[in-house]
Amino acid sequence: MSAKKTTTTKTKTTAKKPPAKTKAVKAPKAKKAKADGKLSALDAAAKVLADSGEPMTTKEMIEAMAAKGLWTSPGGATPDRTLYSAILRELNLKGTDARFVKTERGKFTIKK
Repeated sequence: MSAKKTTTTKTKTTAKKPPAKTKAVKAPKAKKAKADGKLSALDAAAKVLADSGEPMTTKEMIEAMAAKGLWTSPGGATPDRTLYSAILRELNLKGTDARFVKTERGKFTIKK
């Protein structure tokens, strides 16, 4: 006696999905001044670049910010790389409204 295996196939009926909604891009919020009066690393970098008037690397900016007492690293190992990343993020997000301009590889200046 041989047993036959029967297989049944189920057919799926798929309903069309509604088109995906696109997220609205929000305008960046205006930053409030910190209660303790300290500047952020980006604000301090913008101030240092405005004072110097010439392109600087992020390492030079960090040194100048520390020398002027505008900002010091809270203990990070590579604050210059963090600042570099933050400047690039601002350039990508704000485009022509960014405070910084990349002049050459690794150097930035303030937008005039």
